[in-house]
Amino acid sequence: MQTQILTALRQTHEGKVAEDILRRCVHCGFCNATCPTYQLLGDENDGPRGRIYLIKQLMEGQLENTPDSGRKTLQHLDRCLLCRSCETTCPSGVEYGKLLDIGRHIAEKHVGRDRADKTLRKRLRTYLPKRDLFSIGLSLGRTFKPLLPEKLANKITVPRTAGHWPKARHDRWILVLDGCVQPALSPDINAAAARVFDKLGISLVTAPKAGCCGAVSQHLGAPEDALDYMRRNIDAWWPYLSRKEGAVEAILTTASGCGVMIKEYAHHLRHDPEYAIKAERISHLCKDIAEVIAKENYQQLAPHKATRIAWHPPCTLQHGQKIRGVVENILLDCGFVLLPVADEHLCCGSAGTYSILQPELSQQLRSNKLANLTQHQPEAIVTANIGCQTHLQESCDLPVMHWIHLLDQTNI
Repeated sequence: MQTQILTALRQTHEGKVAEDILRRCVHCGFCNATCPTYQLLGDENDGPRGRIYLIKQLMEGQLENTPDSGRKTLQHLDRCLLCRSCETTCPSGVEYGKLLDIGRHIAEKHVGRDRADKTLRKRLRTYLPKRDLFSIGLSLGRTFKPLLPEKLANKITVPRTAGHWPKARHDRWILVLDGCVQPALSPDINAAAARVFDKLGISLVTAPKAGCCGAVSQHLGAPEDALDYMRRNIDAWWPYLSRKEGAVEAILTTASGCGVMIKEYAHHLRHDPEYAIKAERISHLCKDIAEVIAKENYQQLAPHKATRIAWHPPCTLQHGQKIRGVVENILLDCGFVLLPVADEHLCCGSAGTYSILQPELSQQLRSNKLANLTQHQPEAIVTANIGCQTHLQESCDLPVMHWIHLLDQTNI
């Protein structure tokens, strides 16, 4: 695609990245066939191809004197789930996710948001990434749940206990990210992972000062805040990479949304003279839990009873990290029955803060996803991301859990 990006933008880091991505797009339209919002709305501008063209117009200055067009452009960009299904489909390797973040950021600067939208996004950036604030808010929400509006009350999960976390006693160590919302919503996930790894002869440990991966701020138009979270995590992890007793083997994520973000630290911090090299090493060390377990003798964890399950691969796992078939093979090898699920590639509608910012579209996508997941009457639904897990559980009577619980042999 030919571009005529404004000189002022073309000279920025964002502009250079965007121009390179735009020029790879050949406007074939294959992406629309796998785009969840295009499937729902049928509008060219609510599919990747149309959004790419809107971002091109924005960066060429074609929308500067047309406020209505600018607002509509931002609306179409906001409707994107950032599921990156289009990236899996694209034959030209267009890095649409990076382009959309840039497009939204520029659109916000040129078009702006109304006060209510701006306030909501600021609150999400303030409370979600800060573990202590989120935990306090969730605790209050659980206390006053009967008094809350139904839609908000449905998002308040029941408390979960972590259970036993084995002490570090093995020669092999792996760091695991606690994250921001997962410790409050489902602390049992990382604890279950620690028990599984302990059986595999690996000690799973946390770095107390590590926190939010930065994805919330990055996708809500605050890239500088996101960079601060990235630097803080690097600082927290760095001492563990040169331990005298032996450096950690990997930085593990049990939430695929965090994993895709950390694997892109090298990209986001590439121009930072102090952190660029460190970020590259961190990105290289970051592994999804499935990538690590797949190389171990996991068959020893097979339960005595086979369970019929429906597997929901999060978009951040299958499209963001390009990890497909790994979890499925692990579970099949351990004797679980994986039921067929139609349209596995489509998003469930969680997508970080999307379920809050775009509730109607999110609920439609969830309804479609649950219909497919429950079609063959599974005993449970398993996934690999806390956002998907919480979102699906809101409207599902079946247990929805992280797949690591199956290997930990927790009760279904």
